[in-house]
Amino acid sequence: MPYGFADRIKEQGLYHGRTELANYGILGLKSEGLAHYVSAIQEGRQPAPDEIQVGLSDPRIAQFAAGTTQAKADIEAANLITITIGGNDVKSLLQEAGKLADSDLEAKLKTLIDAYTANLTQALTNLRTMNPQALIVVADQYQPVPELVGAASYAKLEKAAGAFTEATDAVVAGFAGQTGQVKVAHVAAAFVGNELSFTHILEGDIHPKQAGYEAIAKVFSEVIWGDYRQTRAALGQEAISIVVGGQELLTPNKPILKNGQTFIAIGDIIQATHAVSNWDSRNGSLSLTYQGNKVVIPIGSKTIQVNGEKVSTAAPAFLQKAGSNSKTYVPLALLAKGLGFDVQYSSKVKTVFINL
Repeated sequence: MPYGFADRIKEQGLYHGRTELANYGILGLKSEGLAHYVSAIQEGRQPAPDEIQVGLSDPRIAQFAAGTTQAKADIEAANLITITIGGNDVKSLLQEAGKLADSDLEAKLKTLIDAYTANLTQALTNLRTMNPQALIVVADQYQPVPELVGAASYAKLEKAAGAFTEATDAVVAGFAGQTGQVKVAHVAAAFVGNELSFTHILEGDIHPKQAGYEAIAKVFSEVIWGDYRQTRAALGQEAISIVVGGQELLTPNKPILKNGQTFIAIGDIIQATHAVSNWDSRNGSLSLTYQGNKVVIPIGSKTIQVNGEKVSTAAPAFLQKAGSNSKTYVPLALLAKGLGFDVQYSSKVKTVFINL
């Protein structure tokens, strides 16, 4: 399954609150295609695929073209909009840089940057029309060719990448002073010296490897939130991590995977969420209440109550010995949803995110 920078940014968003991702990244798109696509979205049109960009190889392009109404709704509702564009603009330049005279290279670079500047400005203007408030973060363009191609060619390509960064900075500066902020994620700097480990360039593909996607996500995250966070499970230090309201639960009572579900010691979730609990010793059941929602969990029963309604579960709550004591373990997802929390699990970082 794909696991690009957008998925990683979503994970970072989950540290800061309830987060949803709408991904409109189109394979092979150039800045001109981005400008055409955003214009169609803003105007409420459903363009033919070739009206966006002729010859796009993305097999989903017809769906993107037909889905502009939903795209507009997503843009209007967004708190954050991220843009990565430009790699396909400069693809031909990467292939020809070593063969062109300096004057020809500079002329071609200027033509590309002039078009990129105009297209990016138009796309940002239309996005701002649809959503004046959202934070928009635009990436500059990394240079994927390693120095082993030759010092002279490498220096030319790095200079070209620097020119694209300057162009991106200049476009974004033109939106200063507006209600919503526009910022630049300077990802190009992270790729310098890491071209082989961060991209598939040896296979003729300029797209990032997983290490490259993580580097891009780190830069974006630091621009957006000021940091890039990882749980103990993501670092290989735990089998699974639980993050509640942005804070990882650090407890000696390890989460337990059973029958395909994650169970957690109820005392830990009570402490993390400040839910009100009550133990009914006669019926052997535990009730939790949070902001008007109530969940009643009988130990060992395959039925719990959520706001008075019975809900079946294949994995009932159970008691787990912990030294001389017993801990009550409950199915985390069912409990959290019953209390009105947002629960999302990322298998890539083996982390459950719960937002209140």
